[in-house]
Amino acid sequence: MADYTNQWLCQQIIDNAADAIIFGDKDGIVRLWNAGAERIFGFHAEEIVGKSLDLIIPENLRERHWEGYEQTMRTGRTQYSRNLLAVPALRKDGTRISIEFAIAVIHDTNGKLLGPAAIVRDVTVRWNQEKELRQRVATLEAEIGKLCGLTKTG
Repeated sequence: MADYTNQWLCQQIIDNAADAIIFGDKDGIVRLWNAGAERIFGFHAEEIVGKSLDLIIPENLRERHWEGYEQTMRTGRTQYSRNLLAVPALRKDGTRISIEFAIAVIHDTNGKLLGPAAIVRDVTVRWNQEKELRQRVATLEAEIGKLCGLTKTG
């Protein structure tokens, strides 16, 4: 028999995960914010627990976010329980970052929908590298196009 409880093990996973683990209640109020979330977003738990998820959602994306959030709360389902969602987010200092996350819809023991939990990863470095690579490819394609154009007419 294990020398620990399931509850202790779950808490250790939440506390020690490098990824952000965030739970928002049915109204979009942050109720769980782990150390990974602190590292990624720059807010300490005591600064954000009890406040709206709006603090990490860019203003121009909030309407779309809340439409999806409300639909998940109405239906109890989201496509992002199996698929990653990639979106921009905000750090405490206002810096935009790129994140990917999956959602786990959480119900109480009676089946009542409590809210979504998100497992979030900061992919800003990878996203910037891919953006730079796409720009370099576009530049090279344009240069090749010019060279081919000169060759054909010359």
